[in-house]
Amino acid sequence: MSRNNENRIGTAPEPPIPAMPTPASDPDGQAFSFVTPTEFVELPSRGRFYSEDHPLHNQETVEIRYMTAKDEDILTSPSLLRKGLAVERLIQNVIVDKRIKTDNLLVGDKNAILVAARVSGYGAEYSVKVTCPSCAATSDHTFDLNDINQNLGEDLNFDENGFFTVKLPKIDATVGLDLMTGADEKKLTKLAENRKKKSLPDASLTDQFRMIIRSVNGSTNQAHINSLIDNMPATDSRYLRTAYAELCPGVDLSQDYDCPECGMQEEVIIPFTTEFFWPKR
Repeated sequence: MSRNNENRIGTAPEPPIPAMPTPASDPDGQAFSFVTPTEFVELPSRGRFYSEDHPLHNQETVEIRYMTAKDEDILTSPSLLRKGLAVERLIQNVIVDKRIKTDNLLVGDKNAILVAARVSGYGAEYSVKVTCPSCAATSDHTFDLNDINQNLGEDLNFDENGFFTVKLPKIDATVGLDLMTGADEKKLTKLAENRKKKSLPDASLTDQFRMIIRSVNGSTNQAHINSLIDNMPATDSRYLRTAYAELCPGVDLSQDYDCPECGMQEEVIIPFTTEFFWPKR
């Protein structure tokens, strides 16, 4: 388990137990209430990369409740949509254990919950326009969200600092990497927004590298890490991004696609558009 995660992925304070609501009564005076069904979502991390004080430590599943009409209100809230918080608020809302915060979820686990919430709310069929990587033609395609596989992060090798390692093919360097959390995603989004406001060049790739690279050849010196990032050949950059995506626990968002225009048959990454949580029905 990454030592860095031990510092960043902790347990939120135990919330007070809310008072039980008073059930409504029918005209005959018989009390009744409705209970939203729940389900258990398998976590790609299987809880192995959380610190001991985290509620998901060594937990293979997390309980979420099905989406409700109130959750749809969240997804259509102009204020939350404008701030980019609608989906984040939805995930937090459907998690049953309120000690778990989206900021402290590993990104792979967060994505697994996101997909499960969508399936509970709108079904597993996800119809969206796909651009063919071969001929660039756009066509409608339906993906099966129940057919998404998980990468359990079983091939991770950790160094003495607790970071998982990747050997770069061009530069003689082994980098130690950390798993991203929801809080890290927010930081990257904020950095991108600040650069855009100041009309600065986009640096989302190097910003992400500075977020996940924690050591170079065993050294955790930030100057050494910055030097590697600033001088990394494009081939190593691409290799590192691919290795990170393939090694980290998470959901595999690639599925088969047949282009009706050119006949190409290939795996494509499921595109996440507004249709994901706002299907046209």
